[in-house]
Amino acid sequence: MDPQAIRELMPDFLDQGCPIDSVVTEDAFWYLMEKRGINAPIIPPPLKNKGKYIISLSKMCEWLGEKCEEEGINIFPEFPAAEVLYDDNDAVIGIRTGDKGIDKDGKKKPNFEPGVDLLAKVTVLGEGSRGSLAKQLTARLGLNEGKDEQVFSLGVKEVWELPEGNFPEGKVVHTLGFPSDNRTYGGGWIYGLKGNAVSIGYVTGLDYEDPTIDPHAEFQKFKTHPMVAKVLEGGKMIKYGAKTINAGGYFTMPRLYSDGVLLVGDCASFLNGQRIKGIHTAMKSGMLAAETIVTALEHGDFSSKTLKHFEEKVNLSWIYDELHPVRNFHAAFQKGRWSALINTGLQYFTGGLAWGFMP
Repeated sequence: MDPQAIRELMPDFLDQGCPIDSVVTEDAFWYLMEKRGINAPIIPPPLKNKGKYIISLSKMCEWLGEKCEEEGINIFPEFPAAEVLYDDNDAVIGIRTGDKGIDKDGKKKPNFEPGVDLLAKVTVLGEGSRGSLAKQLTARLGLNEGKDEQVFSLGVKEVWELPEGNFPEGKVVHTLGFPSDNRTYGGGWIYGLKGNAVSIGYVTGLDYEDPTIDPHAEFQKFKTHPMVAKVLEGGKMIKYGAKTINAGGYFTMPRLYSDGVLLVGDCASFLNGQRIKGIHTAMKSGMLAAETIVTALEHGDFSSKTLKHFEEKVNLSWIYDELHPVRNFHAAFQKGRWSALINTGLQYFTGGLAWGFMP
């Protein structure tokens, strides 16, 4: 996690007990071939993480939720939002939660509870990648008109318990190459955690050309590479999971506002694909949304006329400064890995400009 946003929000976040797993003490970048690999002598600048933090995002969200409750904010973790509510003019007025007590055939069980309507002057959608309400909203209000189509990747992850000495706490490894072919976007990671454990995973771009590719199988192949297998030797897997990632970047960012609603975080395409980071940009977008809502409350106006200032705030913040220079990062990989390495290198030094891509 890049701590830039949380330091702005809560300068003493460490003193307040923020659940940091480890501080990054060492970076490595491996280029993997099928049977061997190269430990790069130079770390690409976007992948330098020394001094940043390895965290569990679920623990971080739980902790932030507790901080919100201390301020009198209600958190409803067992009530999924199922539907966006609109008035007669298509202004968003809240959400409807899902029904509870439904069996597998869609029939009501004895403990059935109907969903409830939660109304608000401003509704903020922060659902992450492929959020169901954000998809409904974007389609109905045309928030992605004139934007590039979103591109997704799938990250598959495990946490392993290792024998002492296999991998140091605080070390961060990113990989490129095996098992992805030259035309497929992909890369891996190994993060050293407390207690002789590692987080290990592999991301595969879902815009792959080979129809036989299976992202989970790609991850299993990744673990067979000699350099990776050596890390895992003698260990055991204790947790696993997977997550979609919206990798399209700046050009896929939808309009961030409409009457009565704002979009923040991953559902608004705030991920920096080059750095493989989005927690800090998501958090900052939420902070800017809050500032915009305060202004709306002061003026008693919750229409696009006032809420459009959220998008203006984003474009005047360091979110824009970080995402605009990497606007062509993912697109560079459509021409193959070697072309991408050249183009992304050029982009780093030219502020995102490279041959054959959008200015």
